[in-house]
Amino acid sequence: MVALNRDGLTDKILAGERIGPEEALELYRWPLEALGVLANARRDLAKGPSYDQRGREIVTYIVDRNINYTNVCNVYCKFCAFYRTEKDSDHYVLSQEQIDQKLDELSAAGGVQILMQGGHHPKLSFDWYLNLLQHIRAKYPHINIHAFSPPELQHFAHLFSMPLREVIARFKEAGLGSIPGGGGEILVDRVRERIAPLKCKTDAWLEVMQIAHELGLNSSATMMFGHVETIEDRIEHLQRLRDQQDRSGGFTAFICWTFQPENTVLKVDRPTGVSEYLRMQALARIFLDNFPNLQSSWVTQGPQIGQVALKYGANDFGSVMMEENVVSSAGTTFRLQSEQIEDLIRDAGYEPRRRNNWYELLN
Repeated sequence: MVALNRDGLTDKILAGERIGPEEALELYRWPLEALGVLANARRDLAKGPSYDQRGREIVTYIVDRNINYTNVCNVYCKFCAFYRTEKDSDHYVLSQEQIDQKLDELSAAGGVQILMQGGHHPKLSFDWYLNLLQHIRAKYPHINIHAFSPPELQHFAHLFSMPLREVIARFKEAGLGSIPGGGGEILVDRVRERIAPLKCKTDAWLEVMQIAHELGLNSSATMMFGHVETIEDRIEHLQRLRDQQDRSGGFTAFICWTFQPENTVLKVDRPTGVSEYLRMQALARIFLDNFPNLQSSWVTQGPQIGQVALKYGANDFGSVMMEENVVSSAGTTFRLQSEQIEDLIRDAGYEPRRRNNWYELLN
């Protein structure tokens, strides 16, 4: 089947060579099964801390918790069902005590990280964020604070009239451990202007990653697709990420998922299906040759498809995610415990191993 070998492209991929955007567009049109085989081959060529002597047999996951410290946001993204304004009766800002309770529960479950993001709140002060980071770092030193997406950090720089580098440096000093790749959506400004006109543009998103990586903070990278973008836009998004990784080298992993339309302003003719998700994940694994890790997205696709995705280039099953509020607001709710994740990984033929944010194996 991989003998399709059109114009030597298969040989190029199996040799671990870099492909270009036109070749990616050609690959996108290939049979899904062929893409899966090639993506798995590229997965086996990847090098990262989670690969030991039997690394090809290992699939990792992390025990963490999403904490959305506020749902107040003034950028009104059309694809988001989570945000509220200060006029809405169900808007909130979590107290330190509420966050502590969530962290206590995470610690009891053996968790090692929080993914902490919120809306672009127009009134929270710089000291509010610094105090929160310092408090968590002091009280929960075993928990990595994986927090504040690039649009949030650009929002802070504007709101506090501070250079972006200073904001990130001060946050790191206060306890920030790494940065999530949220807010990437599609890194093409024409698309961003249609789905989130008030959110930071592509170059501003990448600027955060450049500075964070220079300051020693690793980050993930993401893509949300299946709305108004074209296939060419998706490939341009991957190109921007690959170029950024060439420059700064701080991305630990790539995660893609499909737009979840329920309860959102942005409407599509039909939701993106499973085969399209698997196709894009496989294509990303092949194209992003400088990304060591790729997560399957069971949170949006469901546990069984998350398991199937392990045969399409993924080497990580993501997170136990004790709490999730954003995707579930758009009508998609899946929950898994550690034991279930490990069973799914084993049933797919791999050895499950817990990891930390830097893909170092635990236990």
